[in-house]
Amino acid sequence: MSAGIALVVNADDYGYFDCVSRGILAAHAAGSVGATGVMANGPRFETTAARLRATPALDAGVHLTLSWGEPLTRALAARLAEGRLPGKFAALTAILTGRWPLAEVEAEWDAQIGRVADAGLNPVFINSHEHVHMLPALYRVAARLARRHGIRWLRRTTPEWQGAQGLIRNLLLGAMAAATRADSPQPRLLGLAGSGRLGLPELRRALSGLAPGGRYELMCHPGEFDAAEVRDGRLLAYHDWSRELAALTDPGFRDHCAQAGIRLVSFRALAAE
Repeated sequence: MSAGIALVVNADDYGYFDCVSRGILAAHAAGSVGATGVMANGPRFETTAARLRATPALDAGVHLTLSWGEPLTRALAARLAEGRLPGKFAALTAILTGRWPLAEVEAEWDAQIGRVADAGLNPVFINSHEHVHMLPALYRVAARLARRHGIRWLRRTTPEWQGAQGLIRNLLLGAMAAATRADSPQPRLLGLAGSGRLGLPELRRALSGLAPGGRYELMCHPGEFDAAEVRDGRLLAYHDWSRELAALTDPGFRDHCAQAGIRLVSFRALAAE
């Protein structure tokens, strides 16, 4: 392994909105973001996939979703009243009660991975929208799909403690992580505590106290906010895409990493070490 701390800055939600996708590409161009998770059921998938193909240095992965947009498979679509995936809690309830058979969820996620691969994006990692894959039954599905598609990196969303902030979320994630096991060592996830609103102070806090020689993944959500595209008040309450984009394109971020001995890398670079 190379000396120093290895950090993959991984932007979630590519394809969510066009303005978000543009912001992710801008953060990559600034030299900070090395990977992005693609939402295969995004409304402008062909357009956003073409932009990503034109950016070969940026790792592409699959941001599996069960809680947003339209499913790709007919079987799962037939179970939805309006043909659209519900929110996270409704989706997880449907799985836990058996109303969505795991075989159909696996087929849906397999289709999402396949669509990204068929677009020529060569996905090298898997994670999920709103961390739903950490539900133990779904983690096993995601791990099985990762093996099937030859994908080494599967995000382990684990608690990030900053006082009592996010107490219930951290307790649940801790319990779910304890109930699952990774096939191979995965980078430790950072950025959960400030998720959606990572400015420079939050980034510095997330990157403090890292172990020399360690491997880490920083989850982030940069974007170019467009009020004409994003109108959902719940999303606006959670996300400050512009704040994250400003922080990740600020030279101070890369300077801080250099001073702390942090190398900004991609998943492909990690695999080669």
